Amino acid sequence: MIDALFGSKTRVKLLHLFLNNPGKAFFVREITRLIDEQINSVRRELANMLEVGIITSQSTDNKLFYEINQRYQFYTPFRAIFANQKIATATTDAKHPAEWQKLAQKLPGARVVIAAGLLVSGSASKVDLLIVGDVAHKKVLTLIASIEALESRELTYATLAYDEFYYRLSVRDRFISDILTNKHQVLVDVDAIIKQ
Repeated sequence: MIDALFGSKTRVKLLHLFLNNPGKAFFVREITRLIDEQINSVRRELANMLEVGIITSQSTDNKLFYEINQRYQFYTPFRAIFANQKIATATTDAKHPAEWQKLAQKLPGARVVIAAGLLVSGSASKVDLLIVGDVAHKKVLTLIASIEALESRELTYATLAYDEFYYRLSVRDRFISDILTNKHQVLVDVDAIIKQ
């Protein structure tokens, strides 16, 4: 699969463009101007990259926009190779928690914090961070912005009141089950409710 990703200078230029602009979408003519390549070559490489899954496309106002797929399994290593800035690599073992884990563990009012998805290697959860408790919305936004800056990607997160989380956990709600049946990491569990 990785072999299909390299092989032309147009593809390498596209990887540089997309990986240095996570969260930003481009249309074909804009891309051709930015990387100074022929439109047919750009279209061919975009099709290859879509097939591999490293980029996604979305149609808006009769234009097809392309952007990097931040959930692509090799996103972080590719970003380390192609991004112009140095990418921090997170240490995620229990003895040496990553900076973002320390921030999440200190979140005031949080009774349960679970990392999954993009934050846990091997997790297929659609939610990256679940925060449970009476946490100020501004504090959550600050935490998410800090983690996104440290990880160089956008996160999907959810917040729940403790009572709602407890109820959903007790009825084996699909949303909670999806997070807990996938690979995850419990960062905060004040009442040891996850282990019950």
